[in-house]
Amino acid sequence: MTTKDLPLAGRVALVAGGTRGGGRGIAVELGAAGATVYVSGRSSAAGRSELGRAETIEGTAERVTAAGGRGIPVRTDHSRPEEVRALVDRIAAEQDGRLDVLVNSVWGGDPLTDWEHPLWEQDLDRGLRLLRQAVETHVITSRFALPLLVARGSGLVVEVTDGNTARYRGSFFYDLAKSAVIRLAVAQAAELKPYGVAAVAITPGFLRSEAMLEHFGVTEENWRDGASQDPNFAYSETPAYLGRAVAALAADPAVLARTGRALATWDLYKEYGFTDADGSRPDFAAHWAAELEEEYGPLGDPL
Repeated sequence: MTTKDLPLAGRVALVAGGTRGGGRGIAVELGAAGATVYVSGRSSAAGRSELGRAETIEGTAERVTAAGGRGIPVRTDHSRPEEVRALVDRIAAEQDGRLDVLVNSVWGGDPLTDWEHPLWEQDLDRGLRLLRQAVETHVITSRFALPLLVARGSGLVVEVTDGNTARYRGSFFYDLAKSAVIRLAVAQAAELKPYGVAAVAITPGFLRSEAMLEHFGVTEENWRDGASQDPNFAYSETPAYLGRAVAALAADPAVLARTGRALATWDLYKEYGFTDADGSRPDFAAHWAAELEEEYGPLGDPL
């Protein structure tokens, strides 16, 4: 292997919320690029989170190592500052103070999202809990991890979101959480740029996560069958696509030029040339623009 094959060899990353979905995809692809990846989250071999899903941080760490990196699972509840502090202290002790990439991918908000009701009819406690889970955890993690990047004078912070525009995302608290995560990237970028550290938000297109495969009753082998229920699913992408986008950003020596931006897999593949796991290059934005043009004419989105 050469440095071209493993552009992140010697680098250290923390993927907070790396248990499944986009976080898992990012962790594995950072490993495939040669990085040492700390995978944190609540679901582990020692016990599941309240989501009750089977994926674990150990499972992700094993995939990181199998891909060519080094995966290190650390069970962490990112809503608890003392646990995040302990995680970062461990990274600093084991890696001689080095941290090159911080990925804030904690979510866990699917069971808390109410897609049926407007704000004034929603359960307030549930909505506020979603915000704490999806936004406050990112703030806590950055608060303790950023000093390691600042001390090195380089690095990348990635905030994982849904969508990179100001469009409404279909549910009040969901929309607020995903929009706030973009703003976290903007704010961190402003404060980190003088220290040579970049911060960006990134969105996948239609993510073909474990939960989404289950929703459509398919596997990765026959996933296209899910398009019979939702034609848009035919244009979905695996978590690896998002992971490869993040790995490309992390390996880019000029990444600081992108700081403060909300990026997307459908733009980054054109610039960096990566593909999805099957060699395809999904472009959900292009698909959606074509759908809108067909429905509303060449002006696109009627809003």
